[in-house]
Amino acid sequence: MKYFLTLAISFLVFNSEANVALSCKHIPLIQKGFLDQHIKHKNYSTKLEQQVFDQYIKRLDPSKLYFTQADVKAAEKSMKGVLKRTQQVDCSPMMKVYTTYQARVADRLQFVKSFLNDKYVFDKTVSLSLDADSRERSKTIAEINEFHKKYIHFQISNYLATDIPLDKAKTKVIKNYERVAKKIADLTEEERLADYLDSFARALDPHSSYFSRDALENFEIQMKLSLEGIGATLRWEDGFTVVESLVEGGSAALSNQIEPKDKIIAVSQGDGKPMVDVIDMDLGDVVKKIRGPKGTPVHLTILRKKGDKTERFVAKLKRAKVNLEDEAAAITYQKRKIGTDEKLIALINLPSFYSDGRRGGRSSAKDLEKLIEEAKTKKVDGVVLDLSSNGGGSLDDAVKISGLFYKTGNVVKQSSSNPLQPAIVLADVNPDVNYDGPLVILTSRISASASEIVSGTLQDYKRAVVVGADHTFGKGTVQSVVPLPNVGALKVTVGMFFVPGGYSTQHRGVISDISFPSPLETDDIGEKTYDYSLPPQKLESFVSSSAFVTEGKGKWRILDKKTIETLKESSDKRVASNEEFKKIKDELEKAAKRGKTIELAEVMKEKSETNKEENEGPLSKKQKQEKYEKRPEVQEAMNIVSDLIALQSDIPLSQVQVPKPQASVKSTISKDSKTSTN
Repeated sequence: MKYFLTLAISFLVFNSEANVALSCKHIPLIQKGFLDQHIKHKNYSTKLEQQVFDQYIKRLDPSKLYFTQADVKAAEKSMKGVLKRTQQVDCSPMMKVYTTYQARVADRLQFVKSFLNDKYVFDKTVSLSLDADSRERSKTIAEINEFHKKYIHFQISNYLATDIPLDKAKTKVIKNYERVAKKIADLTEEERLADYLDSFARALDPHSSYFSRDALENFEIQMKLSLEGIGATLRWEDGFTVVESLVEGGSAALSNQIEPKDKIIAVSQGDGKPMVDVIDMDLGDVVKKIRGPKGTPVHLTILRKKGDKTERFVAKLKRAKVNLEDEAAAITYQKRKIGTDEKLIALINLPSFYSDGRRGGRSSAKDLEKLIEEAKTKKVDGVVLDLSSNGGGSLDDAVKISGLFYKTGNVVKQSSSNPLQPAIVLADVNPDVNYDGPLVILTSRISASASEIVSGTLQDYKRAVVVGADHTFGKGTVQSVVPLPNVGALKVTVGMFFVPGGYSTQHRGVISDISFPSPLETDDIGEKTYDYSLPPQKLESFVSSSAFVTEGKGKWRILDKKTIETLKESSDKRVASNEEFKKIKDELEKAAKRGKTIELAEVMKEKSETNKEENEGPLSKKQKQEKYEKRPEVQEAMNIVSDLIALQSDIPLSQVQVPKPQASVKSTISKDSKTSTN
């Protein structure tokens, strides 16, 4: 979901000093920048103003825990005409709303303290809905209090399920509210204006946004797969910055001083520089202190638990360039008995379409091409390309990757934000067919954007079998990142894309040729669930005949309807008898019956099971890979490509030896934690 052209920004002029801060005077220019580039919204309007207001309130109070209906009505009155007023450099309306918000957050803290008193009794029979969209906003403070009591029980249940005593659980919940109140009170004018600008952007469509300087830095790291720091993934937990894992080859790992589960309690910028306490500090602020230019020193005060004792020491490190290999394309191989021969299958996992635009920079297309060349030297008989966790990225890389599997031809059409300008056609022009054998693409409900371009294109050319969830995410829009000197960047939707069959993937996504149960198969996931999502469109087919190679070098087999039907029939039989898929299906059915309401007793049971797995400690790289390959959807994709190899070799499917399904390990996210790599 992250691709982006770089556009000129002559309409924006900022102070060239590096320490310039976003201020109210910048707001009119930035808003104009969004409207000048956006595919749909070109002018201010009362409808857009209402959407801006709605997004601003939703950003401040997404859980409907702070504002009453009267508060929202007063805020709406205060912000009436806000677009016109910001043109006149008047930011007082949103600041007034923020003042109310800060007061309500402080009120909630006092309520939590009074409710979690010595007489508090946990009630595990409570049920509540965490889906704010399905709940009316409270009319009175008394109504907020009634919901908040249930919500506090829910928060307490999360701790009790991990064997934390009630008294400690109460203390942790109160501390969490204290941190939130402090963070809100300490927000600078720049941070508050950034919140407003992001609300303005998201009022245009779900994928336009405003990047603050910190957000832009994180975005660039994500696209380049590299940063300068110590090479550790950190998470925030109960006020502490905790080492989640170490990046192989990073300075933290090479130093042998840092271990997973270490707590970082203070940071210094080197010899003679004071240690700064980072307990209770926001994870993003800790990250900023640890990252820095390669070769520079950073000292960390570490707490490490050893049995019943806790060690405290200072780790002295030097920052270095860190390559985020876990986010890069990776390949593994499996052998399958098909007929009388053993066949070799390549499993390629591509988590994102990353691209470093600098000369010689790394890209997913270059990496994938190298992996395919490696697979060819090993004489693989089939390939599974896993895009099931891939949320998108570089459009240019999506075009190049699509072209690795056929000769030449159209990949995508991109409409313009200028209605008078024709759609731009992006095509693969490299005549090499890098891989011409059996190909299966694994997708899910979170495969989005560039993932949908690759899977949709190769499906339209009948080049690959698309398998996985019933359909992909459904994001068919293109964004451009527009840098703003020293104050961040705009990410703005500038077009809609169409795959060669003529469909926009907007809302529709890419429909799988063969589908099976997926944990993410819920109507809560998908483009069409987002506020102000742009409507889908359709064009005439623009499939290129030059893509097909029917003889000689690079010849590849066109997938016909009969082949897909045969593969689906075989897969359906396996899935029906697979216990792992049965478990997924049962969970989906339970969730559908439960709807938006959750029962605390059930939540505690699930959390307890998750905690047992988390307590086993961090997984090694090998263990992570084994866990990944055991996922039932990955195993079934490998089964399908085995069947495809057999069919294209005229071998009966009865002679395909499918391995016995392996029990998968449940994938979970640590409670109340955020992560960031440094």
